[in-house]
Amino acid sequence: MNIIESSLKRVHREADQNIYLAFFNFPSFSWRFLRLASINILSNLMVPIAGLLSITFLGHLEDIHHLAGVTLGTIIFNYLYRALGFLRTSTTGITAQSMGRKDSKEVLLVLLKNGILAVSFGLIILALQYPLQWIGFNLVSAAPMVKASGQAYYSTRILAAPAVLLNFVFIGWFLGKEQSGKVLWLSLIGNGANVILDYLLIIRWGLESSGAGLATSLSQIIMCVIGLCFVVIDVDWKEVKEVTKSLSFEQWKGNLMLNRDLFLRTLILISAFSLFTNVSSAMGTLVLAENSVLLQVFSLVVYFIDGLAFATESLAGNFKGKGSNKQLIPLLKFSGVISFILALISVLIFVLFPQTLFGLLTNHEEIFPYLTSHVIWLLPVLGFGSIAFILDGYFIGLAEGVMLRNTALGSTFIGFVPVAVIAWHYNSSNLLWLALSLFMATRVVLLGLKVPKTLDNI
Repeated sequence: MNIIESSLKRVHREADQNIYLAFFNFPSFSWRFLRLASINILSNLMVPIAGLLSITFLGHLEDIHHLAGVTLGTIIFNYLYRALGFLRTSTTGITAQSMGRKDSKEVLLVLLKNGILAVSFGLIILALQYPLQWIGFNLVSAAPMVKASGQAYYSTRILAAPAVLLNFVFIGWFLGKEQSGKVLWLSLIGNGANVILDYLLIIRWGLESSGAGLATSLSQIIMCVIGLCFVVIDVDWKEVKEVTKSLSFEQWKGNLMLNRDLFLRTLILISAFSLFTNVSSAMGTLVLAENSVLLQVFSLVVYFIDGLAFATESLAGNFKGKGSNKQLIPLLKFSGVISFILALISVLIFVLFPQTLFGLLTNHEEIFPYLTSHVIWLLPVLGFGSIAFILDGYFIGLAEGVMLRNTALGSTFIGFVPVAVIAWHYNSSNLLWLALSLFMATRVVLLGLKVPKTLDNI
């Protein structure tokens, strides 16, 4: 009797939800999307919060060069790990499609192939850690004490390279399976452990910058072990044995080609933002500081938008696997509208209350007039960017690596580089922000033009 009652309650609840969705013209998958997006946003926000607390611990040390050194070392790891972020994106897209087809063997194959690739890259990084350290620290200029602190941080943080890259694969796999709850747990445990270990190693045991690197390494290893436990619980090991026998050169070739294209796309996008920073630096220390603060606001909003983009990846891949191409355009519209509204509200808050909000990011009041007059540039950058990130998520879910690579090239060399060069020539920060706005707008146009082609391919 209880089973019947609970079933009837569930039917009534689903009926009420469907009536609500129909009344507001929401697509049928909207609750599914919002659940995924909200959990993704929460897990994304753990990263900056943990980073902020780590900076606080270092900032309270007697010598400031430890904080500066860790900041220097972090730049190297940002380049290294962001460039290898394709391990997450490629895993999400293929896993989501396999889930849509209900192909459990392919789901396991994705994890196995990208897992092996992640460990291999991690071991290569460990083997090349000294050349990478020499190159990285010779490309930046800093005082000897700052460099020494940065190298101490680097030498302990790099130890977890295989675990970091394997975590990319685990997160991508769970996102592809729409198991965002597990991603949230991994983020909570990993970032929570990082904060606790930062306190113990930096403050209590006085290991300073090397302690900060060791805390990050240990937290990534803990996160990796938990992720592995989730996988062990989730998979059928008899099926794993069968799947390993079916590995072929053609499967590896297709996997490597997709990862290659996503790697190049990521590298191109990183280079565009690096060029923005370098041109800002050429305009003087004050302009660099001002633009850095505005980019911090941009990055903060992107943490929220990425949560929506990750949900788009999961559902787009799933719909493609099922052959439900009719759901793809509603998905793009729904996620795009929410992303754009979120970006618009975020920018308007900073436009309306610049002194208060920028005061939380910096106490250098001499740059406030610049920030107040230039914050409006975040409107086109984040307006177009909010749509560009959703389109990125859409194509990642469909595993369209070539398309993503080519549009990244086009938006960088057509939309960004020409105007950025003019901005550098005329020493104009406004022109530089125009270049970044055109970069985002070009991404939207180039990716948007490719959407009909993806519908034909399904």
